[in-house]
Amino acid sequence: MPNNPSSSLGQVPVAVYSCTTSSTALSESEERGRHYADARHWHVAGVWSDSDPALPLAERPGWQAVTAALSAGMIRGVVVSGPAHVASDAAQFAALGVLLRDRGGFLADASNGTPARRTPGQARRRRDLADAASGWFTQTEAPEEGTS
Repeated sequence: MPNNPSSSLGQVPVAVYSCTTSSTALSESEERGRHYADARHWHVAGVWSDSDPALPLAERPGWQAVTAALSAGMIRGVVVSGPAHVASDAAQFAALGVLLRDRGGFLADASNGTPARRTPGQARRRRDLADAASGWFTQTEAPEEGTS
């Protein structure tokens, strides 16, 4: 894995993490995490998993790799397909989110769904607003001949 996150502006490097005993559930979990990240234009810098949910989170090799990537600055966030992959209840999940935030990262729960898709008109309007705000105007009409 590269030392530098994606150099594209606006792309947030994240890790997708899963912990489940079933290979089918693992595949579905990773897919959900990737889809969630893609919908937000986040760069998936790595995918890690563990197969023993009974093992404490801090002792799982995959989770240790995620926290090492966060500490090294390779990722800024962790996406899980559901809180049960990293916590036993909502309070523990919230506490883990605070811990990651204190380390400069974030924790995202992909089970909350994906953002609504924008229509082409909405995307164009957002682009026009961004261009106008930056002082970068596009010319939409050609000047009439004979006028100056």
